[in-house]
Amino acid sequence: MDTFDYKPQTGKKKHPGSVFHFRQHGESGLGISELLPETAKHADDLCVINGMHADTGIHAQSFLQLHTGDRLRKRPSLGSWISYGLGTENQNLPGFISLNTSKSSIYSSAFLPSIYNGTPIGVNGENMSHATINNVSSEHLPLSAKRRQLDFVQKMNRDHLKQRPTDEKLESVIQSMELGFRMQSVAPGLLDISTETKTTLENYRVGQQKKSTGTCKVSDFGRQCLLARRFAEAGVRFIEVSHGSWDQHKNHRRDLMANCEVTDAPIAALLGDLKQRGLLDDTLVIWGGEFGRPGLTPENGKDETGHNANGFTFWLAGGGVKRGHVHGKTDPTGARAVEGKVHFRDLHATILHLMGLPPNDLKYWHAGRDHRLTGPEGGKVVHDLFA
Repeated sequence: MDTFDYKPQTGKKKHPGSVFHFRQHGESGLGISELLPETAKHADDLCVINGMHADTGIHAQSFLQLHTGDRLRKRPSLGSWISYGLGTENQNLPGFISLNTSKSSIYSSAFLPSIYNGTPIGVNGENMSHATINNVSSEHLPLSAKRRQLDFVQKMNRDHLKQRPTDEKLESVIQSMELGFRMQSVAPGLLDISTETKTTLENYRVGQQKKSTGTCKVSDFGRQCLLARRFAEAGVRFIEVSHGSWDQHKNHRRDLMANCEVTDAPIAALLGDLKQRGLLDDTLVIWGGEFGRPGLTPENGKDETGHNANGFTFWLAGGGVKRGHVHGKTDPTGARAVEGKVHFRDLHATILHLMGLPPNDLKYWHAGRDHRLTGPEGGKVVHDLFA
């Protein structure tokens, strides 16, 4: 309600509502908070979902459910399922890259073959001014010597595999080692953003992140977004960027302003670059978190908020979704989704459908039964979001 779901005061009795000003933007008249002036310039490209809801207001569980569909057990992440279903467009790069996270559970392939595991770059809270992929750019041996070394190891691996032809884990290790070698010739160049223009670096606010304020962590979010564009151009299938913590319990206004200030321009630059380069039509951009925040209560004068999994916002852009569109609605105080409700299972089903994958029939046999991203209940594809 302080970003994309405006809740003004109505009636005589004051109630929790938006504490920042909103304006309508673009030809669509999409309502967006004053905290996001750069993103607002792309209002006519956004498809806003104001009816999101989840099962719990516990961070770790809802965060896991957002990424894997399950809030309690280790399961393959959304990126791993998409990589499993579609593969990668560039055989020299992973199909799934996760930027700026230390939580392996959100990029894990779990019981899927390890080749579909996300490749992490950077860790939560780390300054990414020198982002690297571990053990890819080592120069201790020339490439030709590394190739001979790997060929020797892989011969032993394949001899070992002949004795265990049904061992999928061993086959995945062999594939991963080959991918690791091929990445050495491609990944370092993609991570080197010195070839970008000064204007581009300024648009993404690369290196301009302020010191952490409250829950707002230092992570050079602009660099992440720029790298995401570069990876998308290079054919990486799924890229996740992540920014610090939005757990604004005690200083909601201050910390929300700081978080929005750091993320607004880079997100806008990413949308603008994708559109200008003709990539937005077949690239789906997804913005959101594990849940939202309840409104501030006017009477107590405190700047405190809690967790709200019953009604919050995501937005999508590109990838075949409606532009300048709002789907769903929360009640007058933003406390609960009441129209066009979309659960994480439904969001996952919709994303898989947009990627050309069968949302409830993309399965993998494990531990005696089929598993899927949308869980035993299955998810509903939200067709109202499609252009």
